[in-house]
Amino acid sequence: MTAREGRLLRLLVLGVVAGGLVLPILAGLWETARAAFGHLPAIGAEGLSLDPWRRLFDLPGFGTSLTLTLWTGFASTALALMLAVSFAAAMYDRAGLRGGARLLAPFLATPHAALAIGLAFLIAPSGWIARLLSPWATGWDLPPDLATVNDPAGLALILGLLVKEVPFFLLVILAALSQLPVRRHLEAGRALGYGRGVVWIKVIGPQLYPLIRLPVYVVLSFALSVVDMAIVLGPSNPPVLAVAVTRWFLAADTTLILPASAAALLQSAVVAGGIGLWWAAERTLARIGRIWIRRGGRGVSAEPGLVAAGAAVTGLMALGVGALMALAVWSVAWRWSYPRALPESWSLAAWGRSAAGWGMAVESTVMIGVATTALALILAVAWLEGEDRGHLPRATWAEALVYLPLLVPQIAFLYGLHVVFLKVGIGGGIGAVIWAHALFVFPYVMIALSDPWRALDPAYIRAAAALGAGPVRRLFAVKLPILLRPLMTAAAIGFAVSVAQYLPTLFMGAGRVATLTTEAVTLSSGSDRRVTGVYAVLQAALPFLAYLAALGVPAFLHRHRAGLSGGAA
Repeated sequence: MTAREGRLLRLLVLGVVAGGLVLPILAGLWETARAAFGHLPAIGAEGLSLDPWRRLFDLPGFGTSLTLTLWTGFASTALALMLAVSFAAAMYDRAGLRGGARLLAPFLATPHAALAIGLAFLIAPSGWIARLLSPWATGWDLPPDLATVNDPAGLALILGLLVKEVPFFLLVILAALSQLPVRRHLEAGRALGYGRGVVWIKVIGPQLYPLIRLPVYVVLSFALSVVDMAIVLGPSNPPVLAVAVTRWFLAADTTLILPASAAALLQSAVVAGGIGLWWAAERTLARIGRIWIRRGGRGVSAEPGLVAAGAAVTGLMALGVGALMALAVWSVAWRWSYPRALPESWSLAAWGRSAAGWGMAVESTVMIGVATTALALILAVAWLEGEDRGHLPRATWAEALVYLPLLVPQIAFLYGLHVVFLKVGIGGGIGAVIWAHALFVFPYVMIALSDPWRALDPAYIRAAAALGAGPVRRLFAVKLPILLRPLMTAAAIGFAVSVAQYLPTLFMGAGRVATLTTEAVTLSSGSDRRVTGVYAVLQAALPFLAYLAALGVPAFLHRHRAGLSGGAA
């Protein structure tokens, strides 16, 4: 294949990505915007009007929902970033990068909804923590009247977001630190008498943050528009804005679709404005930081802060582990009266009683996840292979399109996209759900695969070409076997992202496609923790099994090839 054909291949993939991923988002935003301004012929609304916006502002609790959204989004993102950087600073010399990444895998693999349900089982007034402390430490013979879940201030939601976001930030930070001479900076700082914390703030931090800026924006966008975790842990009346919009869209009163569309459009503005405000804060802090650096100061007093951050992150990890354990225990508990620390009797009855329901949900979840991940992998490999064969540099502007689905709030365009799919006759089925999942799976697969692919030593490809191997054979006989581990890791990440999708399944499936995530979130508001635990355990187990396969399959296939580890040379 010539360089020209390679360029055509990447152009073709770029066209597929633009037409299949970017255009649907724009079309969904367009349909949402039309409804936001009063034009939705399906319910008899014709022409343009500002009435949906007036109705939105008059809806009870709208102002509180907006305030809660800003508070929980900014607070969780800022705290998660601060804790992750501080933990990395405190533990950098004591934990290797590879070992740290492996420890984060269970938290990254667990879907948001499953972790939120487990955390609710843990911190609820009748949760496991209260049971372990009662009555000997608290004196509670009955569950206390405390709003530890669905509290009006959104503290439980912030806690849940921290448990998920801190491990993600740590993984991103570990990857970024591998590009910096951290040890040299630390040694130079110590030689000059500076404390570890000040070296990180003054020297390492300014080099680190530009490398993780985009992931920070992605986390902020998610925190400002999260739905599944907010349903389980967040305030309920009124909820955060994204949950309120979801309720209005799904309400029996179809006239609420118009103000819901206006609120969905506002949700986009909130995220865009939030990112802009964060960017402005970055610039302000950078200016203040430059003044502080010029003033000097060795800052040994920063060390206690690092210790406190390390303890806080350890506590969050412990909560995450406890949440997963709570899911498992509740799924096999039979009688568990308060305040007993452990169930009085155990049973698998909950698994058998709901077997028909969770069996179908598992089948749908696996089918959608495998199909979406395979599609995303094919597109990512074709994109990167076209880049290689065309001898093309990394196209930053094209990769920016990949991040679009991660920055635009799901609630802002999914209803409009559902309308578009219904117009062309593909709405409400599993095909529409797979397409919607691909919008979010492909970016993560592309991000996970691109760096290992580009880091592959080209000498392998040149040697294969010298031996007469054509482009196709070089791809399937050389590149893919060497990159098997990164490919499997990217597939595991993509599958986990698909399993975790709640809103795309809810809207595009029109309530007819049940997955473990949609069922678990629905059951979380019920009273039977046993059945909820079954669904949440399965939801958490599927991505974890995918990660185990990503580790085990390359190790098994390469067991007789010590030099073929699956990584880039």
